[in-house]
Amino acid sequence: MKYISTRGAAPTIGFADALLAGLATDGGLYLPEFWPTLPPLDELRGRTYSEVAAKVMWPFVEEDIDRDVFDALVVEAYSVFDDPRVCPVVDLGETASGASHHLVELFHGPTFAFKDVALQLVGRLFDHFLTERGERVCILGATSGDTGSAAIDSVVGRDAIDIFILFPEGRVSEVQRRQMTTVDSPNVHAVAVAGNFDDCQDLVKAAFADEAFRNGVHLSAVNSINWARVMAQIVYYVTAALEVNGAKAPVSFSVPTGNFGNILAGWVAKQMGLPIERLIVASNSNDILTRFFTTGTMEIREVIPTSSPSMDIQISSNLERLLFEVLGRDGRHIAEMLTSFRSSGVTSVEMDALERLGRSFDARRVTENEVAATIRSIHAETNMIIDPHTAVAVRAAIDMPGSSDTPVISLSTAHPAKFPDAVSAALGERPPVPAKLARVFDLPERTTSISNDLTAVKHLILSRI
Repeated sequence: MKYISTRGAAPTIGFADALLAGLATDGGLYLPEFWPTLPPLDELRGRTYSEVAAKVMWPFVEEDIDRDVFDALVVEAYSVFDDPRVCPVVDLGETASGASHHLVELFHGPTFAFKDVALQLVGRLFDHFLTERGERVCILGATSGDTGSAAIDSVVGRDAIDIFILFPEGRVSEVQRRQMTTVDSPNVHAVAVAGNFDDCQDLVKAAFADEAFRNGVHLSAVNSINWARVMAQIVYYVTAALEVNGAKAPVSFSVPTGNFGNILAGWVAKQMGLPIERLIVASNSNDILTRFFTTGTMEIREVIPTSSPSMDIQISSNLERLLFEVLGRDGRHIAEMLTSFRSSGVTSVEMDALERLGRSFDARRVTENEVAATIRSIHAETNMIIDPHTAVAVRAAIDMPGSSDTPVISLSTAHPAKFPDAVSAALGERPPVPAKLARVFDLPERTTSISNDLTAVKHLILSRI
């Protein structure tokens, strides 16, 4: 398996190089030259999560790592989850159309968010290849909340890695912030940026675009711009479908969507042969993706702070990978389209491309009032407490019309204790806090505040590595 850039001008490379590079040299995102086929589903039924994961991901990595080594890294990555099923599925009742409704819980990792599912493996893959090559990297990432703590946890204390995580100051929950800023390790740097998540993401991309700086500090990325993140997230779509109906018939998924990496993994699973009927793009009030999938036009508007801050995004990086596929893998066209989008704030696709997207995707905007009402109704009906991001997916799934014969699986992306204020506002009570999460309130914070300026980012990195 080789990897190509969505912008079409970077050289074709192998998995290890794509992992360590993160972003392509032409500013594009790496993805495989072709989509492999899933192993026969009969071979996956009844297997552990680690066994399914190793089999599903193997075609993406097989030329760069020994099978025994890869299998061992997968087992090690998922041994740190507090549920042996890693991503368990629970019953939620029915949607409005009468379809069975399920929740796949993705928050049983060390930082209580779905990012752990990918990053616990990605951190180990980084360590393996850097040790093998005798190299060192500086990871630069942007987070809207959960990626930062999950990325930090996956590489904390690793000798060959420095990590700098940019987060929008005042726009992540207190728990999310403290999970980053209370880590006391010389290789970890939590950086508060005066701006929103899109500003943080732009700074990361601008740093990667500075070739001399990028090469000088050996920049790498663990955001979902890194293909390995998407690759690892494919797995829980497979295991969830297997648990719900043995993957013997189609299922649909509802995904709370910000940077588009999570739902892109579901689309890839469908390309690989998983029987998926619909993928529901569930947006909060920052509904640029809902508008795009409905009209074919993507238009940047002001970011609105919501109770689901990880989705308070206007520029969804991973949409570039999907556009590359839908628009005929024409890298030059993608580069021109997205350059124009960044300068004008608006872009569109032709009707035939929108129709192709409509064969797989639905989209729904969920308001703040609906988020709170959903948290209340799920608690009343099931006694479960869900976080606001999960509530966005659940509400979109409940309301979206569909076949009563097709089960719907909503993705639960974070533990409710990470967003106690939103839960308390909806229920009048705060969610129970796991002991490991509660500890961050007793630890001193270590953070650096900087302006929304590339020079400030580069100066900070050069002064710390």
